[in-house]
Amino acid sequence: MLRVAFASNDRATVNLHFGGAESLVIYDVAPGRADLVGVGTFVKAEHVGESGRSGLTGAPEDKVLAKLDFVKDCRAVYAASIGASSIRRLMATGIQPIIVDSGHDILDLLNEVSLALVYGGLAWVERAKSEAPASQAGDGDGGEASHKLLSSVDELD
Repeated sequence: MLRVAFASNDRATVNLHFGGAESLVIYDVAPGRADLVGVGTFVKAEHVGESGRSGLTGAPEDKVLAKLDFVKDCRAVYAASIGASSIRRLMATGIQPIIVDSGHDILDLLNEVSLALVYGGLAWVERAKSEAPASQAGDGDGGEASHKLLSSVDELD
C-alpha cells in the first residue's frame, strides 16, 4: 500500500499549486483499491509585495511547513505546479513530487498507481515498493470514501 497526496480543492481533480494549496487530499492505494485517509485544509497563501512572492499575509510563517507535515507519510504528491524549493524539500523527505496538468482526474491517477503496484511502470512506485516493509498490506474498511480501482490490464475498456 502506498500513501499518495493530491493538491485539490474539489477532491476530484488535481487543480492547485502545492505551496499555495488551501487543501490536500490523501489516499492509501493498494492494488484494486484506494481509501481516502485525510483531507487537510490550510490558510490561503496571499500574493504579497512587488516581487510576487507568496506568503501568509501579515505572518512570517513558512506556508509550506504545514503541508510538508501533513504529507510526511506519503510517497508522492501530485500537484498542478510545485516550486523548486518545495520540490527539493519534498525529495529531501523521500516524497516524490509529481506535476500534472491542472484538472487531471484524481481517480485516473489512483488507477495508474494501482496498476503500477501490480505491473510496474512508474519508477517512484517501484522505489517505494522496494523500500516498504513486507508487512504492509492494504486492509481498508471499504467506507464511502473508498474507490475500487483497476488491478489488472484485463479490466481496461
